[in-house]
Amino acid sequence: MTGFLFELTFLLAAPVWLLMIFAPRWRGTERLAASPLTVLPLLVVWAVFAAPVLPELWAAVSSPDIDTFRELTALANGAGALWAQVIAWDLLLGQWMYREARRLSVPPLLMAPLLLLTILLSPVGLPLFLLVRAIWMARTTRRPAPAPAPAPAPAPAPM
Repeated sequence: MTGFLFELTFLLAAPVWLLMIFAPRWRGTERLAASPLTVLPLLVVWAVFAAPVLPELWAAVSSPDIDTFRELTALANGAGALWAQVIAWDLLLGQWMYREARRLSVPPLLMAPLLLLTILLSPVGLPLFLLVRAIWMARTTRRPAPAPAPAPAPAPAPM
């Protein structure tokens, strides 16, 4: 059961990631990425993992120490709970990156590898995205405003 839930954790997040990467301009993707509710199924899995190890989990988060975390992750449910939490956090982070990229008109071909990297290693994907975001924001503020349209020519006077 624990192994199944561990696999299920990523499978619950994968459809949202796939849509953001492969169908970024689809209206359904935009609606889905705008919702924080996408992580609720992951949090249910987290709760199933966390319930049996709640005392150990509480000890690890209330008094953080490397040995306490090592003991927690040695438990299948402890590792599963941490995995579900990471997957949920990464998904929220990816959704924010996706929405920011859409807002700034960052090309999907540039965003796809950044989102993929965020799925695999969010501590690498996020800083790279922040760099791209800063460059895109600077680009849009440096662009000259379009010249105003010329005033219409006066109508000829009636004769």
